[in-house]
Amino acid sequence: MLAIFADTHSQAGHHLEGASLTAAREADAVIHAGDFTSKRALAAFQELCPVFYPVHGNADSATVTDRLPPVRIVEYDGLRIAVTHRRSGGDVGLAMFGRSRDADIVVSGHTHRPSVTETDDVTLVNPGSHAQPRGNRPGFATLERVDAHTFTGTLSEPDGTSIDSFSVVVDR
Repeated sequence: MLAIFADTHSQAGHHLEGASLTAAREADAVIHAGDFTSKRALAAFQELCPVFYPVHGNADSATVTDRLPPVRIVEYDGLRIAVTHRRSGGDVGLAMFGRSRDADIVVSGHTHRPSVTETDDVTLVNPGSHAQPRGNRPGFATLERVDAHTFTGTLSEPDGTSIDSFSVVVDR
C-alpha cells in the first residue's frame, strides 16, 4: 500500500492519528505533497516512514525547502507518480505537469481539500490536509494494486471514514 499526505502545517510533529497513522506506519511507501511548515514536522514523518517521498510546499520554512525538491517522480509497483505541491493553471496545469512526465497519477496539495479528478491521460489526487483542513474535510489517501494493471485508491478522513474512491489503470 502507498499512503499519501499533504499540508501538515505543523510546528510540532506529524499530527497523524487513527487510520491515517496506521496507514503511514503500514505503508510500503509514503508520499507527502508539501507544507510540513517546520523541520520538526518533516523529521516526524521521516522517523515514522522508512520509505518516504516528500516535496516542499510554499509554506515550508527554509530548513525544509533546503532539504526537499519542489517536484519528484515516484515509481511505485509499476505506477508512475508525479508529485508537486501546486501548479498554476489548476487541474489543466496539473494534468499538463503529469503528461510532461509520463505520469499515471499527479499528487498535489495546497488546497487542503481532498479530491480526485480523472482526465484523459492522468488522475489528479489531492489528499487534502489531515491536520489543518481549513473548512474542508480532513483527508489522506491510500493506493493499492488490484491486479497487473489496476490500482484502487481511497480518500479517507483520519479516522478512516471514506470520502471517495478511484481506480487507475496502467497500460504499459
